[in-house]
Amino acid sequence: MPTASGQVVCVTGAGGFIASWLVKLLLQKGYTVRGTVRNPADPKNGHLRELEGAEERLILCKADLLDYESLREAINGCDGVFHTASPVTDDPEQMVEPAVIGTKNVIVAAAEAKVRRVVFTSSIGAVYMSANRSPDEVIDESCWSDLEFCKNTRYGAMALIRSSWMPQRCKVDKASYDNMAFTRYDIKQTYRHMFFNWYCYGKAVAEQAAWEEAKQRGVDMVALNPVLVLGPVLQSTINASIVHILKYLTGSAKTYANSVQAYVHVKDVAAAHILLFENPSATGRYLCAESSLHRGDVVEILAKYFPEYPIPTKCSDQVKPRAKPLKFSNQKLKDLGFEFTPVKQCLYETVKSLQEKGHLPVPTQQQQDANVQPVQIQS
Repeated sequence: MPTASGQVVCVTGAGGFIASWLVKLLLQKGYTVRGTVRNPADPKNGHLRELEGAEERLILCKADLLDYESLREAINGCDGVFHTASPVTDDPEQMVEPAVIGTKNVIVAAAEAKVRRVVFTSSIGAVYMSANRSPDEVIDESCWSDLEFCKNTRYGAMALIRSSWMPQRCKVDKASYDNMAFTRYDIKQTYRHMFFNWYCYGKAVAEQAAWEEAKQRGVDMVALNPVLVLGPVLQSTINASIVHILKYLTGSAKTYANSVQAYVHVKDVAAAHILLFENPSATGRYLCAESSLHRGDVVEILAKYFPEYPIPTKCSDQVKPRAKPLKFSNQKLKDLGFEFTPVKQCLYETVKSLQEKGHLPVPTQQQQDANVQPVQIQS
């Protein structure tokens, strides 16, 4: 690939968590960036204009994934496209079709513009959701989520949610999940699995559509499949992955789940996108994950670095055996020379960012002096 100087690239959904970091790193490398957003004048995109190099080399383009002409205008004349945007909805059922249509629109516009390469932001959700996968199986780029399993578990969960367990006519969506009037643990868990399985279904279908359209149109495409993404937020709002950590610091979570999660630093995800665009040998899918931790390990790390917060110490399920860590391979990215940020540093920087952005109260100086030791993060 040529050097960044003079190259123009498009980043869809530029105001998002990952995309904001991607724009930041692209500008630092000398790229001219066209970032698609729904409304360039929206104050929530103000952080993009404040990035170093933005005044000279960032253009915010009004575009919608379902509006092909708006995408065509944004992508025309670009050397590459980073497709990070995905539909925003509280209803998982309404996510799939727009994601597929939007993805196809981006690929078609990229083909028309004769871009050098498209880097597609997929997800671990498109990789590992399967009823037949053993906990000891190593997850890698060859794995795909089982679409039938995702659909069947989704509809089975909905049947439970609509059963007599719930108050009649009680409607539940993602936005109201934490404010449910009822407290039955089984129902909450059912809803969580229902939403996540449908999310995995949507991500897998969208990625498959991207590969099919890219092949049909002759577009050079690579895909990145990140796990749960943490790290400093550039935008003013916080997303679901950050809430995953914030709840352990605010006292809203009284216990932690007996479950595991793989994590990766947002800056690493952004840097991996650029590596895949610039490296001519990059091909296919790339799993982007640093390490897998049990929720108990997560709260232990948080308590070590931030003991002043009411971090839970008890597991919500002390009957079942402790969940095993996920086994995955990130060797394909490492073979390109990629190095990951240790998960402990990722967690630390996430919390510091939440403090700096005002999403998390900063302890008084007296508390800091009494409780916080100089931080030396070790992998």
